[in-house]
Amino acid sequence: MRIGYALAAASVLSLSACAGQLTEKRAEPVTVKIVAFNDFHGNLEPPKRSIEAPGATSGAKVQVPAGGAAYFAAAIAELRSRNPNHAVVAAGDLIGASPLVSALFLDEPTIAALNMMKVDFNALGNHEFDKGSAEILRIQNGGCAKNTVRQPCRLEPFAGAKFRLLSANTRTAGGGTLVQPYGIKSFGRAKVGFIGLTLREAPSLVTPAGVAGLSFGDEADAANALIPKLKREGADAIVILIHQGGATKVGFNDKSCAGLSGEILPILDRLDPAVDVVVSGHTHNAYVCDYGRINPARPFLLTSAGVAGTLITDLDLVIDPAAHRVVSKRADNIIVQGEAFTGAKGAIPLTDLYPRFAAEPAVAALVARYAAAAAPVAAERVGRLSAPALRTTTEWGEQVLGNLIADAQLAATRAPEAGGAEIAFMNMGGVRADLVPAADGTITYGQVFTVQPFGNTLMVKSFTGRQIRAILEQQFDSGSNSLESPNFLNPSSTLHYAYDLKRPAGQRILDVRVNGTSLDDERVYRVAMSNFLASGGDNFTAFRDGTDVVGGISDVDALVAYLGKQAVLTPPATDRITRR
Repeated sequence: MRIGYALAAASVLSLSACAGQLTEKRAEPVTVKIVAFNDFHGNLEPPKRSIEAPGATSGAKVQVPAGGAAYFAAAIAELRSRNPNHAVVAAGDLIGASPLVSALFLDEPTIAALNMMKVDFNALGNHEFDKGSAEILRIQNGGCAKNTVRQPCRLEPFAGAKFRLLSANTRTAGGGTLVQPYGIKSFGRAKVGFIGLTLREAPSLVTPAGVAGLSFGDEADAANALIPKLKREGADAIVILIHQGGATKVGFNDKSCAGLSGEILPILDRLDPAVDVVVSGHTHNAYVCDYGRINPARPFLLTSAGVAGTLITDLDLVIDPAAHRVVSKRADNIIVQGEAFTGAKGAIPLTDLYPRFAAEPAVAALVARYAAAAAPVAAERVGRLSAPALRTTTEWGEQVLGNLIADAQLAATRAPEAGGAEIAFMNMGGVRADLVPAADGTITYGQVFTVQPFGNTLMVKSFTGRQIRAILEQQFDSGSNSLESPNFLNPSSTLHYAYDLKRPAGQRILDVRVNGTSLDDERVYRVAMSNFLASGGDNFTAFRDGTDVVGGISDVDALVAYLGKQAVLTPPATDRITRR
């Protein structure tokens, strides 16, 4: 009996040892594909943008036409087809500041298109807040509740986003997050956690009504606090989706990180080293950067796919499920080449140097349906221009189109009953497209709307000359407005000034003249601006100090009226600002 027991025991031990060996056999690595993008801004139709890319010979460059939701959908589908383990994610501003075909319908067609592309997660950007938190929740959950001046569900019922909106650092007055802070997606034995982050400066970029009752916490703190929780829930890899970004001095797919700069850097340097990838946005720049080149303690990949669906980022993570870590990663930005176009700089043809994508039929049909509904409004002629009015910024800080808009806003508010404005200012960030006339000079309503898609209204306030000088100083010294990254205001033709960046802060603005007369620090002037600027947007907090407010018409209506006042309008010169 004892011998039999011993043999049986030995057999059990032997089987246990074998089982242990089987258990200890390492699981095979799992490769997960992440398709990432940012700042789509409702660009359902091809946006007439190109990507400068390496040409056929050394040193040569070629402009590649890019963008359009149907081509973008095809690019996503092609990337998804390469690996059944995939996620499609975005870093904010998918809606807001959109062209007419989307904005006229409260961006519902853009959400429908993104649903068709099978997006999984999107971090809230600042433009998702343009119409307030109630509208964000409608975008997520669907329905036809009216939260804005525009009518929802004009063409069809709205189902809402099938993907999750994320923001770990956007909190309501009750202390909870407005939307889900993170999401986890499983790929067999591997799990990837995605944390969404909205840029902390969102309140300075959105009208106050858009962020009423909300607070925006530190991005790195919010992410770091969640990482232990995600790890406990089994996440083997951590991906940050953040609507903040930077810029490099190299091409859209150069991996060198050369010249990397921007507001995102201090955030990156404080992130938990457990982070594997940071998908960024906001700056509309494109880059793929191994951040370990800059900070070896944080060797994550940093990516951004530009703007308007012109690029898409193809990421691969190789995950060791047994070790719960990423063992390798790679990324490339891919141009979404769809169709040729002719723009302000001439014809941009297709090229065989880069892949072309055929339009995805279902998304193309959706876009065509909404474009047809918007066409009668978009095609209305509102005026004529003798030449293109571009938003290209001069080296001293002016835009032809920005100046034109400032003049239009002044004209709309100059009458005593409209506010009695003497000066108008237009922020450069609010100028979203060029005004390029047709051969006969025609400018359409659709073009004007694309230039100013935010639905802002005009306001007139009283400021002393000293306060106007303080506003101009904030171009170089307020929040992210700095000497390294100035944020110029386009002035109306009634205001001229000089600046000298070698002078100390607060003393950089010189020789300010209003209608040819030197600015009087004690005199009160009436100043027109958008409600966005009036509430301190773009870090111009000094605009909040104005008094005796008079509301006005919409910025679009002001520009339409100005364009229609003359048979043919000549764009203004850029002679209002002098750099010394």
